[in-house]
Amino acid sequence: MSLVPTAELPWYRITWDRAHDAHRGGAFDEHAPLVEELLERIRDGGPLSSTDLEPRAAIDWYWRPTNQVRALLEALAESGLLAISRREGNRRVYDLTERLFPATLLAMHVPPDEQLRHKLLSRYRGHGLLGATGDSTLWMGLGKAPERRAILDQVVATGALLPVEVTGLRGPRFILSQELSILEQSECEVADEVARGRPARPGGVAQGVAFVAPLDPLVWDRDLLTRLWGFDYRWEVYVPAAKRRWGYYVLPVLYGDRFVGRIEPRIDRAAATLRVAGLWWENGFDPLGGGDGSFVAAFAAALRAHRDFAGLTRITFPAAGRHRPLVKAVRVLL
Repeated sequence: MSLVPTAELPWYRITWDRAHDAHRGGAFDEHAPLVEELLERIRDGGPLSSTDLEPRAAIDWYWRPTNQVRALLEALAESGLLAISRREGNRRVYDLTERLFPATLLAMHVPPDEQLRHKLLSRYRGHGLLGATGDSTLWMGLGKAPERRAILDQVVATGALLPVEVTGLRGPRFILSQELSILEQSECEVADEVARGRPARPGGVAQGVAFVAPLDPLVWDRDLLTRLWGFDYRWEVYVPAAKRRWGYYVLPVLYGDRFVGRIEPRIDRAAATLRVAGLWWENGFDPLGGGDGSFVAAFAAALRAHRDFAGLTRITFPAAGRHRPLVKAVRVLL
């Protein structure tokens, strides 16, 4: 899921159109009376959530059997007839799409091929170094492989995408042509740092630590993480607990241009505490190594940012003995 400017709506309507075609031959026909009832209630009474109506019998839905009202509201939103007006916690409140977007935008109709090219370019813009293939979740909404390949060939032929070779990786990666200057600038900055006998840091900026979100564009391409960084990452939130290798919500730890470990931060609002439930470091990485404390300072800054973003006041750490030296050093800075 991504946030895009409302002004780009006409270039994403193909998602609505295709979903509408799919549901029209399925859920909308099978549950036509309830579909009409929901639209009429919203048209006459305003925004509606699934809890505003008595639940109906469950039907098979994407992940599991789901209350008909909830499922059909979701289908109507996927088809562009409804849209999310607001959220109340995890509850979605729907309204007619025509009430939520400017009429001039809804009246614009961009050719489907142009929409698909725009969507494909948005994936490359979001990630920065995608190839032509990869996990299917990278390309959802862009059709099957032959259709997607044809679109890719079109945007490469027009010069909108440029192929680049990455040492050690088979096959080209692609960048947006208007972002070539960013790549060239970073190459010059790294070369300048190396020439001065310093670590290869673009712009000479000190390495920072980031806890990378599981859906962050940088980790979209799990295969690239493995091949380029040697970092094997899987978001295990949907993996049964007994089969998890790491944990429910474990995040990669990025230090400069290296993936150095994993962290499982849990937000405990009742106790106003950020609880670090787990820490794991990649083989060969010593968080206290280097002697200058640069990682410890960057790691403490990342923890502080995570705590403050959640509006918390305390941080707790795992009790395991192997973490004690690092925890002691971090606490001094916190």
